[in-house]
Amino acid sequence: MTSIKDKYVLLTGGSRGIGPVIAAALAERGAHLALAARSEQDLQKVAHSLEKYGRQVITVTVDLAQPDEPKRLVARVLEQFGQIDILINNAGLETEGAYLDLPWQDIRTTVEVNLLAPMALTYHVLPHMLERKQGHIVNISSVGAKNGSPYDATYCGTKAGLAEWTRGLRLELAGTGLHFSTIFPGYITEVGMFAKFRVTSPAIIGCCNPKQVARAVVRAIEKEKLELIINSSLATRAVFVISEISPALGDWIFRSAGAVDFQRKKVAGKPSSGSSTG
Repeated sequence: MTSIKDKYVLLTGGSRGIGPVIAAALAERGAHLALAARSEQDLQKVAHSLEKYGRQVITVTVDLAQPDEPKRLVARVLEQFGQIDILINNAGLETEGAYLDLPWQDIRTTVEVNLLAPMALTYHVLPHMLERKQGHIVNISSVGAKNGSPYDATYCGTKAGLAEWTRGLRLELAGTGLHFSTIFPGYITEVGMFAKFRVTSPAIIGCCNPKQVARAVVRAIEKEKLELIINSSLATRAVFVISEISPALGDWIFRSAGAVDFQRKKVAGKPSSGSSTG
């Protein structure tokens, strides 16, 4: 079992959504935290809420849609902490809507934040971890990476890319002392769209809450778990398997269960793009 106590953690998307909940779970176990996000005001609120744990907390304002920012972020944290033991790529954009209704720039920005930024952060932190022969990288993906959702294709594509990139890197760097974990949350309640619009997902899709995701992150680190799916519906996992064997049957199941209609109605009730998790 790996101890989180006194580890130095860089967490992106630390200002809102599931980010503050993950931060609290790690601080409770004794981690020191570097919180990164776009809003300095929101970051300071989270940092203040973590003071009761008596851990070191620093904040870094960063826009991960800008290609040069990941390198600056890693350098800043290493300058202040001296080391990064754990990198958690949590920041993300959920760009929903009919694909051709989305501005191309929004699609590019989503790819930059959800996929290229985690790759860049990892690229810049890996030499440090490899030199020390220890480190853990946790990537927050989505169940959408396992089965793409209509009206959410860009988001699902970035999360699928993140998951498979993690798998490849995990195999490439086996035996180096580094660990990689991918978390696949279902629809997350209590924050974001579900909290604002009180949307209830079809039973086959399932859901989870921020504390469940935070517990999964802690478990992935402590138990060195490769992948964890966090979802209330066991049926969803069965459909993942079915879809791999027979994509046509998998599509039929999701349509019949109302998942496609749910996605269509969901995006009709909110702005088409730009929803951020930090």
